[in-house]
Amino acid sequence: MKTYSEIKKALNSVEMSPLEVTNECIRRIEACEPKVSAFIHFNKENILKQAEQSDIRRKEGKPLSEFDGIPIGIKDNICIKGERTTAGSKILENFVSPYNATVIEKLLQKGFILFAGLNMDEFAMGSSTENSAYHISKNPFDTNRIPGGSSGGSAAAVASSMLPIALGSDTGGSIRQPASLCGVYGLKPTYGRVSRYGLIAYASSLDQIGPFSNDPEGIEDVMKVISGSDIHDATSKKNPSPDFNDTLEIKGLKIGIMEEGKEWSEGIKKKYSEMIDYLKSKGANLEKLDFSLNEYSIPVYYVIATAECSSNLSRFDGIRYGFRNEEGKKLEELYLDSRSQGFGKEVKRRILLGTFSLSSGYYDAYYGKAQKARALIRKGYESYFKKVDFILQPTSPTTAFKIGEKTKDPVQMYKADILTTSVNLAGVPAISIPAGLDDSGLPIGMQITAPFFEEGRLLALVKKISEEKKFSIPLPVDIK
Repeated sequence: MKTYSEIKKALNSVEMSPLEVTNECIRRIEACEPKVSAFIHFNKENILKQAEQSDIRRKEGKPLSEFDGIPIGIKDNICIKGERTTAGSKILENFVSPYNATVIEKLLQKGFILFAGLNMDEFAMGSSTENSAYHISKNPFDTNRIPGGSSGGSAAAVASSMLPIALGSDTGGSIRQPASLCGVYGLKPTYGRVSRYGLIAYASSLDQIGPFSNDPEGIEDVMKVISGSDIHDATSKKNPSPDFNDTLEIKGLKIGIMEEGKEWSEGIKKKYSEMIDYLKSKGANLEKLDFSLNEYSIPVYYVIATAECSSNLSRFDGIRYGFRNEEGKKLEELYLDSRSQGFGKEVKRRILLGTFSLSSGYYDAYYGKAQKARALIRKGYESYFKKVDFILQPTSPTTAFKIGEKTKDPVQMYKADILTTSVNLAGVPAISIPAGLDDSGLPIGMQITAPFFEEGRLLALVKKISEEKKFSIPLPVDIK
């Protein structure tokens, strides 16, 4: 399978048609999907119709854009009109969206071909896709291991070369962590850079849609298309779209780094050291920053996220849409049975935690304090970026763990996001980039964080680093 850049070039030079590219993706999906399980549902007929229409536009010399005919995967919590949108949950198993998310409208206007239904943790609550109500997605580098989460299906689809690019959503690391574990690129934009209209909400003040790609150009191009303010989303910002024509030299850059963590695996420590040495050799000035405040990011994140999910998921009541248990004779029984049977174990756990922290007598003690701590974390990032241009950290403390390894201990699972949640709390942009393989052949990713709305400069740095071939990760051809 070609990289994103190769597919784009082949389409615009008429070496391949949209239908040929689409059929190549479909053949790869049909070969790999039984082993990887990246999709919840897959509408081949609809995909081919899109490709045929793109073919006609190309042949008539009227492509909608340079991107017309490029396949893109869509996480199953982003609404597409006329398609099932389950959010990985049984409660929405038969829900067909009556409208398009804003990001979908923008992609369609440019002629992208949508491959819907990528697997995810239920309502984006998880770090491994083991919380999907349908099945567990597998890591293409080792199908006995998880691909990360909650956007595990999106990462696995790109890493297995089913698709060159995909959309995911990131609430506490749900794009960057699976990108790291699957050896691909994954960006969480600045909060407000991309409209959330049509994204089924988990935690509204933290969620952000962003892209995966098998090369930096894919991230850049998708961001060009989906960025911008939206009248349907009051939290979207009117900042101009990123300038992706930025050129940047590593020499003279100030880059913040951190002390090695006790929970980091040896492979992570080794690759972090190698990346630091590389940046030094290119003339970057490295400065150790104090991240002691970020040790509170996990508890702060889970108080805020669960409180918001408790509120957001109250709409799934068995009355308006979604699963309904018809056996209840009273309204209270209808609510109770529909939600009890429709939601999975992890979703119930987080609803209960959030409801407790918002309850009378506990609001100030938990949710109120968490919001104050969040403000301190945000100020911490503002102070960092007065000293440095970027921050370099590992994305995940470990490589992909085995399926079932952490399911019995939710706290250990939550710690998988220890290096990513603070970015969402602050609202700044961050990307996970491939940094090589560990001794057992599993991918490792590094996270680079930038100041608010500086995705352009962030991608310029990523492109420079990606030129260093020793950090590249060859994606698996044979899925075992």
